[in-house]
Amino acid sequence: MSNNISTKPPVWFWIVSVLALLWNLMGVSAYLADAFMKEEIMAAYTDAQRIIFETQPSWLTAAYAIGVFAGTIGCIGLLVRKNWAKPMLIISLVAVLARTCYYFFMTNATEVFEVFQGTVFPIIIIIIAGLLIILAKVAKDRNWTL
Repeated sequence: MSNNISTKPPVWFWIVSVLALLWNLMGVSAYLADAFMKEEIMAAYTDAQRIIFETQPSWLTAAYAIGVFAGTIGCIGLLVRKNWAKPMLIISLVAVLARTCYYFFMTNATEVFEVFQGTVFPIIIIIIAGLLIILAKVAKDRNWTL
């Protein structure tokens, strides 16, 4: 028998979890667009921007996929109130950090993209991924998940 007793989460938890799922689904959409409409997307980039994407290692594409899909699964875990949401969100953050560190330190992406796309947006993504882990921890600590 299990001693796990959950309590009902507040409304804000559901709102944040749904918004987080939508955020991650936008990430999945962006990943799928990059994977399946590469030519159309590349046509909009400058030569310097295109070189960054054409020379990236395959593990970076894998990190992108892992980040968005693990984040999405983690958010679904929050919505169905499961403890496995937190490990999935941690995996997502690690993948996001790997990808962002590569672009910040191994390329000149911060120079060839505008400030928002090249610097601000990746930092926002990291912050949101970290906050989702905190949300999962709060949910577990307050017995909102099983």
